[in-house]
Amino acid sequence: MSGIVIHLPQGSGGGADGEACGDAVTLRLGPGQRARFGRGSTSTPVELRLADAAISRLAGEIRAAEDHWQLSNHSTTHGYLVENPEGAGEYLRVPPRRAGAPIPFEFSRVVLPTRRDTTVSFQVFAPDHVYLDPRGMGGPGESRTLTAYSLDETATYFLVLVALCEPWLRDRSPVAVPTTPQVVERLRGHAARARLTARAVSSHIDYLADEKLRVGVPGAADTGRPDRRNGKREAVVGVALKFGIVREEHLALLPPGAEPAERAR
Repeated sequence: MSGIVIHLPQGSGGGADGEACGDAVTLRLGPGQRARFGRGSTSTPVELRLADAAISRLAGEIRAAEDHWQLSNHSTTHGYLVENPEGAGEYLRVPPRRAGAPIPFEFSRVVLPTRRDTTVSFQVFAPDHVYLDPRGMGGPGESRTLTAYSLDETATYFLVLVALCEPWLRDRSPVAVPTTPQVVERLRGHAARARLTARAVSSHIDYLADEKLRVGVPGAADTGRPDRRNGKREAVVGVALKFGIVREEHLALLPPGAEPAERAR
């Protein structure tokens, strides 16, 4: 398993003295690794700083396991919510002092209460959920076949992948993959994903490239390249089409009545 990704979007980490807290933060944890979150201090360092007076210096801890992740709530008074943004309102409540609560969602939003009219939240992309190959089911456990790429076709990241592949599937002879803003515009008519932002789409592309499809991006380590994300988009589209991960029937997942984004020039 490749571990988990924790993402704190810019401006989502609360605020101190009326000011929004810091830049976006992304952490990667391998199996067995931990990350602490909270208000933090010089004597209580945390990997994920959440600046709000209602949040403890050490509010909790996340631990990556082999096939899931666990949340420990160090607060003595506040429960935390773990929401499934991909589902139909499912959530878990992790009560105060609960240690090692297993979280089953592949994509989660951890929400902490505050004294203001807004909450503090961050996102967790779980370890890769593994699915059995339907053609290899029914035999003894040691003979069963796993899928090489375990993707959830109901997840937002898969919808983003379909939007990226759409010009090829519609045989429009594209000269470049759709840009992130074009993907945002293409999904604007989707009933459940209309509020997707460019930053969220970029996070899903990173997740596809780094965790789900495990693609190598030439030159991704170079610095000072404004187009370094282009390599990721091209790489995930290449893998998805070559191996039939995204097919013509998946176009039905996209919102109807909208033409694909214009080809990038």
